[in-house]
Amino acid sequence: MSAEILTHLQQAAFGPGETVRGDVRWSSVQTPKSASLQLFFYTEGKGTRDVILHDKQSFATPLAQDTRAFAFKLPLAPTSFSGKLISVRWALELILEKSPKDELVRLDLIVSPTGEEIH
Repeated sequence: MSAEILTHLQQAAFGPGETVRGDVRWSSVQTPKSASLQLFFYTEGKGTRDVILHDKQSFATPLAQDTRAFAFKLPLAPTSFSGKLISVRWALELILEKSPKDELVRLDLIVSPTGEEIH
């Protein structure tokens, strides 16, 4: 099984409020029961790890070999942040539901007005 998430121009850094566009592709012997892409942010560091789903796009009637377009509008906050005690990270995750095990592919993103994580 192979799968990938491709943003237009292979861009990984976006400004707050911008739209992330691209394609997801997968190729498998087994047809997935379902396929979806989610945009979320999560925290790392001291304390409890939080995962906040911002948006999700489900792909109807997935095929064993498929390519689907996506677009997500990013919020104005929070921005990507890396600190001594906590960090905020953004990601896209493609989920292909299959038996006996789901397939996951993740693409890390930076959401920042400067194009870099804020330190």
